[in-house]
Amino acid sequence: MAVVLITGCRSGIGLQTALAFARRGDRVYATSRDVVRADQLRQSVERESLPVKIQALDVTDGDAARRMIGNVVAREGRIDVLVNNAGIAGGVSAIEEVDEDVARAVWETNFWAPFRLIRAVLPHMRGQGSGVIVNLSTYGARLPGRPGLAIYGASKQAIGRLSESLQAELHGTGVRVVAIEPGMFSTEIYSGDKHPPIDPDSPYAPIISAVDTRIAKGIANGANPAVVASAILAAVDDPASPTRVLVGDDAVAAFDAHLRTLLAAWHAESRP
Repeated sequence: MAVVLITGCRSGIGLQTALAFARRGDRVYATSRDVVRADQLRQSVERESLPVKIQALDVTDGDAARRMIGNVVAREGRIDVLVNNAGIAGGVSAIEEVDEDVARAVWETNFWAPFRLIRAVLPHMRGQGSGVIVNLSTYGARLPGRPGLAIYGASKQAIGRLSESLQAELHGTGVRVVAIEPGMFSTEIYSGDKHPPIDPDSPYAPIISAVDTRIAKGIANGANPAVVASAILAAVDDPASPTRVLVGDDAVAAFDAHLRTLLAAWHAESRP
């Protein structure tokens, strides 16, 4: 039985991951900034009598995050798995036009919040000689930059690099790091007020609108986020798991296509 702390559990990947760990008997601390709206999680926990404690946590509040780690350790004596799932997209916007406050919010949630939680949990995991840190990235972190996605993409690429460096630093400690890189899955990350309208007067409107439509359609038609939850559990259980794990047929296909493009370019440049 593992003690698992997961952020962003109100819906989507976080919710499915919390349920997946709990259904196999692990003790789960499922956090969300808005626990009042975590009805689906709460109902599943009550219906199945799952070992899940639903806790309020704004991951951008560094003091609250550190208190959460301390409280779980004080209660359980350990933390075996930390899943940094909470994240925001911030919409699609050209670099020239992006709202700086929105850009900072994306980085605060997607990068600095995991950074702080990792730093808070590491002394405990190193002390117990075991543990797995899972960071949610995206398959786009393996691909060239797309228009309108610079801020989100950069934050997720940073998480991938952070995960790789941390894995190297923790060699021999018994603590592992995994960056999960999902393709398009059906979640709420790009719904409602998270999917702001495009200014039709913007000089970037045509290209930004096209990207916006493609992403919204891809997520709406995306696979079940339970697939990502299964991949997270598999990576946690596998001591030989690679540090970066692509999840989803679309993610694998996109990366393979990118590799073929790079290989073709390399061959073209290598011809005498």
